[in-house]
Amino acid sequence: QLQLMESGGGSVQAGGSLRVSCGASGYTVSAVCMGWFRQAPGKEREAVAVIDKDGVTHYVDSVKGRFFISRDNAKNILDLQMNRLQPEDTAKYYCAARALACSAGPWTKDSFFPYWGQGTQVTVSS
Repeated sequence: QLQLMESGGGSVQAGGSLRVSCGASGYTVSAVCMGWFRQAPGKEREAVAVIDKDGVTHYVDSVKGRFFISRDNAKNILDLQMNRLQPEDTAKYYCAARALACSAGPWTKDSFFPYWGQGTQVTVSS
């Protein structure tokens, strides 16, 4: 079984930066495609960005050019560097993983990711 645990996050003013990280443990071979989703109060969980083991990345349009996803396969760590944060980025951010490549299915759908962390809160004030 694969376990995921997020860290980082916190509060920042609009225009600032934050980094969230996710550590994977257990059956890490299942972590082929890893990514970040977020859920704001009263809204559905939505995809943010994903990355394959070979480093290929995908981003949703709303974060392109501001957020950068990366992973260290040797250390089983996934990071999300978030720059130029806006109040609409406020949400709980979740790390997710699956054993299939990101390109093997609709990576924006949370139902395609069987492994999830507990989430970490990111709050952006105006």
